[in-house]
Amino acid sequence: MAVYGGIQAHELERWLNALTNAAYDRRCPLAKVHGGNARARTARQNLLLLAHDYRSGQRTREESAFILGRWCETYLSEAEWYVLVGIRQAPSQPQNEEERSLTVLKQHRVG
Repeated sequence: MAVYGGIQAHELERWLNALTNAAYDRRCPLAKVHGGNARARTARQNLLLLAHDYRSGQRTREESAFILGRWCETYLSEAEWYVLVGIRQAPSQPQNEEERSLTVLKQHRVG
């Protein structure tokens, strides 16, 4: 079972792809990142810089996984984390805005 914010080094590439896709999906809570447009831009920029540093060899896989775990703790709610990991299922019939957002986020699931 994944620990909130903990990303294994061997899963790094899947996480980077899933989070980047989710961060740009306007239907998804990551597009808002709990604080408005400025925070969402900062979150996306930090995510893209992390991916660049890892893919260009400036950071090791382990360092990048640790930093990405911290990014998740900073920008994701615990519910969003567990939806991405695939541990907790989103409701089948969304009732409110948060549940609808989690349903969309489920499409970007890593686990």
